Amino acid sequence: MKNSLISIFKTLYLSLRDLYPIILVIAFFQVVVLQQPIPHLLQILSGTLLVVIGLSLFVQGLQMGLFPIGESMAYAFARKGSLFWLLAFSFALGFGTTIAEPALIAVADEAADVAAAAGTVANSLQAKASYADGLRLTVAFSVGFALIIGVLRILRGWPIQYLIVGGYIGVVIMTIFAPDDIIGIAYDSGGVTTSTMTVPLVTALGVGLASSIKGRNPMVDGFGLIAFASLTPMIFVMLYGMMR
Repeated sequence: MKNSLISIFKTLYLSLRDLYPIILVIAFFQVVVLQQPIPHLLQILSGTLLVVIGLSLFVQGLQMGLFPIGESMAYAFARKGSLFWLLAFSFALGFGTTIAEPALIAVADEAADVAAAAGTVANSLQAKASYADGLRLTVAFSVGFALIIGVLRILRGWPIQYLIVGGYIGVVIMTIFAPDDIIGIAYDSGGVTTSTMTVPLVTALGVGLASSIKGRNPMVDGFGLIAFASLTPMIFVMLYGMMR
């Protein structure tokens, strides 16, 4: 219990240390450059405190739960020796974490509102919800597919640079043919997948899998899955825009 409390307070300190440069930048430009008082100061301070506490608890939860279970499950599937179940688990993990990603939900809803305002979809709740859900499902499916490719890379020892370069060549080619109104959304979709829900579990999967395979270096082979998770959504979302 004592060790847990010490760990939590340490995480609180680290979270505050990470956030204070942002606070200083905002305060400097507000007071020195704009020369205006900070509006709703008490509300902002209360919100900042909640952010620090929430971020600290989230990081502590990752360290206590998600990282260990991700690594242990990857290790267990690798030891089981079933390629099908390992790939199925990887796809389900990528799909499940991405569909629940708060950043993706926010971007999909915003994209639906903008698409409705531009006349791309009907300006109704049902049409906007369908557009947002389709976008989320497309991105989630693409991340699941990306993890399958990434896991196969770890198992087969494929060089990551060739896959990444080939993938971005595909992104450039798709950009030429995709509708203009989907390209920006597609590029942003690649970024929002690498956020709070997806990154910890995907990283734990790669490190755990590489650690369990003889001849694989966790430092060299365990990382790189996030690169695939941010690459494939750009291609899939542009395909989604071309097929609508």
